[in-house]
Amino acid sequence: MKHTTLAAFTLIATLGCGTTLAPKELLDARDAYDRAAKGPAAKLTPAQLDTAKQALDKAEASFKDDGDEDGTKTMAYVAMRKAQAAAAQGEIAAAAQRRDQAARDLQAAQQADADKAKKSLAKTKTELAEEKRRLEAERKQAEAERKQSQAELAKKDQEVNKTKQQLEEEQKKRLDAEKKLSAAMASLAEIAKVKEEKRGVVITISGEVLFASGKHELLPIAQNKLDDVAKALKDQGYKAILVEGHTDSRGSAKKNEELSLQRANAVRTHLVSRGIASEKIKATGIGPSRPIATNDTAEGRANNRRVELIVTPE
Repeated sequence: MKHTTLAAFTLIATLGCGTTLAPKELLDARDAYDRAAKGPAAKLTPAQLDTAKQALDKAEASFKDDGDEDGTKTMAYVAMRKAQAAAAQGEIAAAAQRRDQAARDLQAAQQADADKAKKSLAKTKTELAEEKRRLEAERKQAEAERKQSQAELAKKDQEVNKTKQQLEEEQKKRLDAEKKLSAAMASLAEIAKVKEEKRGVVITISGEVLFASGKHELLPIAQNKLDDVAKALKDQGYKAILVEGHTDSRGSAKKNEELSLQRANAVRTHLVSRGIASEKIKATGIGPSRPIATNDTAEGRANNRRVELIVTPE
C-alpha cells in the first residue's frame, strides 16, 4: 500500500510540474526509502519507517507545489536521512533478533546435552548393576565348582592313598589360587568390563576414559585405572596379553587405524612400566573394522571407541 501511494504521488508530482525533473536530493530520498521499505525495517521498526514516509511525502508535496526549490531539496535531504535511519534501526533490530535466537538455540543445546548426560549416567548405573549380578552368579558357580573339586580331590586321595597332610596342602593351594583369581577378577570388574571368550579373558575399557577426543596420550585418570589393571593382571597370572585399539567409523579408515594403533601402544607402554612383562604383551590397531554397536548414533560410536585387553590365562 505504501509503495502504491509513493508511485502515485511521484506520477502526480511529475504531471503537476510539467517537464520539471525531480532534484537529485528527492531522487536519493525516494531510493533510500525504497531500500528501507524492502528491508527489515518494514516489520521490525515500522514507526521509524512511517516517519521517513511522512518526511518523503512532504518533500514530494513541496516539489509539486514549488518545483526544484531549496526548500524542496532540504525536505528531500531530511527525508533521505530519516529513511536511512529507519533502515539502520531495522538492521539493528534484526541483529538483536538474531542474537536472541542464537541465545535461545544455545540454551536448548545445553539442555539437550544435560539430558543426554543424565541418560548416559542412568545407563551406566544399570550396566554396573547387571555386571554385579553377573559376577555374583559367577562367584556362586565358582563356589560350586570348588566344592565339587574338593570332593573329587578327596575321592582321588582315597584311591591313591595320599596322606592327610598332602590333601590339606593341595586344598590350601587351591583355595589360595581361587581367592587370588576372585580378587583379581573383582578388581578388574570395578574399572572395566570383563568377560570370557574363546580367545581368552577380554577386558574392555572405554576410549573416553583413556583418551581425549582424537588423541593417543593417556589421561591422568586413565593412568590410575591402568595401574589397577596391571596389578590385577599380575595377581591373576597370564601367559600372554594382546592390546587391541578400536575406533568408530568417523574420519578416514587410514587415520582411524593409525590412531587405534597409537592408543594400543600407549596402553601397552604404560602396563609394561607397571611390571607387565614386555615379551608377553603386544599391541595392534583394529580401527573401525570391528564395531560392537552402530556408528549411526553418538552412543553407539562411544561404545566402539575402546581398548580391549585379551588375556590368555596361565
